Amino acid sequence: MTVLRTDTAPKAAPGAAEFPTGFVWGAATAAYQVEGAAAEDGRTPSIWDTFSHTPGKVRNGDTGDIAADHYHRYRDDVALMKRLGLTAYRFSVSWPRVQPTGRGPAVERGLDFYRRLVDELLEAGITPVATLYHWDLPQDLEDAGGWPQRVTAERFADYADIMAGALGDRVGTWTTLNEPWCSAFLGYGSGVHAPGRTEPAAALRAAHHLNLAHGRATEVLRDRLPATAQISVTLNLHHVRPLTGSAADADAARRIDAVGNRIFTGPMLHGAYPEDLIADTERLVDWPELVHDGDPAVISRPVDVLGVNYYTPTLVSTPADGAGDTRDDGHGNSDHSPWPGSEHVAFHLAEGRERTAMNWAIDPDGLYDLLMDVARDNPGLPLMVTENGAAFDDYVSPEGRVEDPERIEYLRGHLDAVRRAIAAGADVRGYFLWSLMDNFEWGYGYSKRFGAVYVDYATQRRIPKASAHWYADVIRRQRRMGALPEG
Repeated sequence: MTVLRTDTAPKAAPGAAEFPTGFVWGAATAAYQVEGAAAEDGRTPSIWDTFSHTPGKVRNGDTGDIAADHYHRYRDDVALMKRLGLTAYRFSVSWPRVQPTGRGPAVERGLDFYRRLVDELLEAGITPVATLYHWDLPQDLEDAGGWPQRVTAERFADYADIMAGALGDRVGTWTTLNEPWCSAFLGYGSGVHAPGRTEPAAALRAAHHLNLAHGRATEVLRDRLPATAQISVTLNLHHVRPLTGSAADADAARRIDAVGNRIFTGPMLHGAYPEDLIADTERLVDWPELVHDGDPAVISRPVDVLGVNYYTPTLVSTPADGAGDTRDDGHGNSDHSPWPGSEHVAFHLAEGRERTAMNWAIDPDGLYDLLMDVARDNPGLPLMVTENGAAFDDYVSPEGRVEDPERIEYLRGHLDAVRRAIAAGADVRGYFLWSLMDNFEWGYGYSKRFGAVYVDYATQRRIPKASAHWYADVIRRQRRMGALPEG
């Protein structure tokens, strides 16, 4: 069993320009975005199957039915990872593929796919990093109420037990949840993600039960896995900045930090929900009724590493009239806010910066600042950048190449931000590029390409982009001497 070691800090190699020896170089995907095979080998619908098949929910009516066909092409994809020199691959497990209704026994055919994938990775010398939940709740559980219901956290613990039993002998690094903020607030608040509900109180209840699911799964994994196993959670922490130096804008930043970040880091890492979050949202939810005795202790079970996902900073203000009619928050278009209790806060696009195809400002300093903030607030906790990347309007040239110099510059700047954070004392142990390959980009369907590898969806041909070759060169050089290559 291969483990991403986080119990001993990696030692910096000679030379200030270098990453630490033992630094993890990876790429990431998610099950519904790449696997396809949506109805094969016993898999039943997840909330994303239902959502994507609902007219008007996903651009162009796209679905993940086939996606990048990773379910059938995983061997070729692992061979491609090996050629790129990846030392780790972060993938997620499709909950309805292994436990179709979210209850009861596993489907062995579904488990077998992940066994084969992990064996292929290990044979290639690539460390598997398994994420239990990347948004694909079994539809049966949503029909019973979904994440706003406390029982869903218990079902998740049962699922974690199944996966630990199936892969615990060969997967040494586990992530409970990926970006629970999106699951709770885009899924149940603004409705731009599955299951598409627009209920502020339900979004807050979902956030608590996702926290509880993380804690319960952590308990199960600790009990079932070898003592050497590493357990983590991945959060898309918002690097929040006030638009001006006014007290009103500072309060706007505080509010968004509370419902965007501390609603998870508070109970997970410090054992309590922030008092200001409770004050901001108490008109929507009865916190004493929601949080049972003993919940904070369960939620705050220690993790070995914290995953940090970052793409762009968040710029906010409080309008003078108190009514926020601007919401360029980067989280899709909806008449309903994903910020319960702080719906009046206005969001802004940063001026004077290059943008990705998602219209997100490119700001590597935001990643540096975020890592330093997290390191300061959680001394001694190892960090991993578990997602970082950018979408651009990529195309195949007549010569059959995909040139993406904008992505190379994006990655160069953000890797340098990681390196600067390490030099300044942040204990960052690795970096996972989002994404290994182009895939189903949730509500945007196949219109946005984040991959280092281009996917021709008509033929499923994989074409490594210039950025993939650049990243491979980074890995080779860093493993040798620590210098970033020129473009």
